[in-house]
Amino acid sequence: MPPAMGQPITVVERPTRTPGLARFELNRSLTGQGHEHYRSLDDVLDDRPVDRLARRLFETGAVSEVHAIGSVVTVRLAPGASGEGLADVIRDLYIFYRPRPEGEGADGGSAEGASAGGEPVAAGGVRPAEGDAPE
Repeated sequence: MPPAMGQPITVVERPTRTPGLARFELNRSLTGQGHEHYRSLDDVLDDRPVDRLARRLFETGAVSEVHAIGSVVTVRLAPGASGEGLADVIRDLYIFYRPRPEGEGADGGSAEGASAGGEPVAAGGVRPAEGDAPE
């Protein structure tokens, strides 16, 4: 099976003293030296990588605020939510295509009789990561 297309981000979750906060350190900068603060999905107005990440984090339903500065992302968890899985959302920000499971056709069904009108698939049997495909 071919590897995923893109580069995963190395993410380390760091403990915080404040309940309901999760802090992640990344191996790449998302904002340069500037701060980005999103209080809701409505605050995400652009399509830069930091904006796409905030959008994806809010879409999990586990996050009520996102703050990013350089290579550190801090999120306030929604009431009753846990931070489980958020590191994976961050890690996959730059993964654009994933390997297709063995025997799966372009339309998500079996490879036999797969329709040509399925989701975009790059050469080598890979498909876009959910919610993101290069333009």
